Formats: sequence, C-alpha cells, structure tokens
Amino acid sequence: MTTESTMGDGAPGRTPGRPRSERAEQAIIEATIDLLAEESGVAGVTIEAVAARAGVGKTTIYRRWPNKEALIVGALATLKGPLPEPPGRSVREDLLVLGEALAAERHAKHGRCFFNVLGGAEKHPELYARYRQDVIEPRREVMRRVLRRGVERGELRPDLDVEVVMTLLVGPFAMRGPREALAPGFVESAVDTLLRGIARSGG
Repeated sequence: MTTESTMGDGAPGRTPGRPRSERAEQAIIEATIDLLAEESGVAGVTIEAVAARAGVGKTTIYRRWPNKEALIVGALATLKGPLPEPPGRSVREDLLVLGEALAAERHAKHGRCFFNVLGGAEKHPELYARYRQDVIEPRREVMRRVLRRGVERGELRPDLDVEVVMTLLVGPFAMRGPREALAPGFVESAVDTLLRGIARSGG
C-alpha cells in the first residue's frame, strides 16, 4: 500500500514520475472505486476508509472533494466519461460510434460500482441525483442530438420517442453481465436491429 510518507501532505521522499498531487488523486480515485465495488457499496465508502486505503490524509481528500457524495461521483466520472461526439454523417454511423463506446466501457469491477450506486438510489437519493446530473445526463444529451438530427434529416420516424429509443440503445449493453463477452459484430447487429424499428419508412 502507498503510504502517507510517499505522497501525503508535506511528505518527504518524492519519487520520480507523476507529480505527487496527481499520484495522490489517482490513489484516492482507485481506493474509492475499490470500496464502492465491494459488498457494502456506498455505505462502505467513507472519507476515513478512502484515506486509509489510498495512504493519504483526510485533508488531502477534502482539498479536492467537499464530501463523500462528490468523491463518489468524481470517481464514477473517471469510469464513465463523456461519450465521443459522433461525426454526424448518418444516424447509423453515429449509433455505431456510440455503441462501440458503450461496449468498450464494460469491466467487472466497474459494473459492480454502478450496480451498487443504482441499487442504493433509494437510500442515497442525493448521491444518485448528482450522479445522474453530472455523469449520465451529458452522455444522454449526446444520444439525443444524434436521434434528433436523424429526425430532422428524415432518416428516422418523425414521431420518434427519443427517450425510449435511448433506453433501447443502452439496454443491450447494460443488461449483460460485465464478464459476459460481446460476440463479434454485436454492436453492428444491435444498431441495425434498432434502426429497423425507428428508421423512416422508405428512408
């Protein structure tokens, strides 16, 4: 375990490589993800537990995140970052870009983190609301733009329910276990199956 003597506040013996503050932040993020993935989930993530596992002082954490909720959301944001902005040449190409990005995010430990947050939404409503606002909504907005652009161009049905379609797009990836490998061509098959239902007739 990394100790406070190597990267805590005012600690001597700085090692080569990334700046001490950057190493400390990475250790804090990793410790938060590890704790969040464990059986106790959100309840097991405390500033004290994160500090102990990361080998830093609590003040090092509080300088970066004001509270536990902000720390958890910050950690989750490193696992589920912004979706790439699709090129916009066609709906199919854009959906394939998004599908490949969703497929690339699959990871066993990461899946447990998100499951624990979603499963604890009732007990931790403020955390879940912040997670949706800061992490999920920006990603959903990328999907909305793709679908709305498709409607405007006449590629997709004019009566399209964008919110429903986003759920259908994410569902095939979210419903599979993190350890369950996606078959070759899965993304293309999922996108084409979706398009058969939402494409404008004759478009």
